[in-house]
Amino acid sequence: LYELQDTTIDREKLTQLLAPVEKVDNQDLPHVLVIDEINRGNIARIFGELITLLEPDKRQGADDERSLMLPYSKQAFSVPQNVYVIGTMNTADKSLIQMDMALRRRFSFTEMPARPELLAGVTAFGVDIETLLTRINQRIEALLDSEHMIGHAYFMSLKKLENNADREARLASIFRDKIIPLLREYFFDDYERIGWVLNDSVKAKKYRFILMQQSAQLPSFSALFPKDIADSLSDRRFRINEHAFATAEAYQGIVA
Repeated sequence: LYELQDTTIDREKLTQLLAPVEKVDNQDLPHVLVIDEINRGNIARIFGELITLLEPDKRQGADDERSLMLPYSKQAFSVPQNVYVIGTMNTADKSLIQMDMALRRRFSFTEMPARPELLAGVTAFGVDIETLLTRINQRIEALLDSEHMIGHAYFMSLKKLENNADREARLASIFRDKIIPLLREYFFDDYERIGWVLNDSVKAKKYRFILMQQSAQLPSFSALFPKDIADSLSDRRFRINEHAFATAEAYQGIVA
């Protein structure tokens, strides 16, 4: 039990909450409920019987208006026409496979693609971020599909930074902590394809984000396997080049 101090209580606000005065003007205003990552939840527990009442033809004033008895208050309940439910989800998420069919039937699905144009005018390392994201997404779409394209939200924090050095540091952090791990997930740690997305093949080795290990750094295949096996293998040992995150040429090469 926590004691409420009289000096901390807004009695006027409390009175409004306990005994709200409904205004006729507010009855026609839209009321919006946003459920983030809706596909990850248990739809039966989120909505219950409400999943039926959400349908347009079963709301208040509709042709097939329906209501139900709330289990606790024992009051009749129906959904007004001005209530909107918005659920967000990542279309590249594998959990969509198990998404409830009732949800698919009752909701309209609107794709929200990446909008690189929102990053227009933002630069770092001498690279236009709008062009950078556009080119990365074009390669991802060619190698995978459009649903895996990277959203502009990853880079929006760059817009608030006025100092060029701060933007460069932030971009390096975005690539190191977000973009590269995301690409590793997309391509199941296939570093060669990650290098394709980042256009590493046209860069000097020291500016590549993905490096193939040199024989001097790792033991040769002949030292690890019998000759017949070693001769049949291609070296696919790749590593992330930490030096590239802080070099302008690494990012400039992406849009080359």
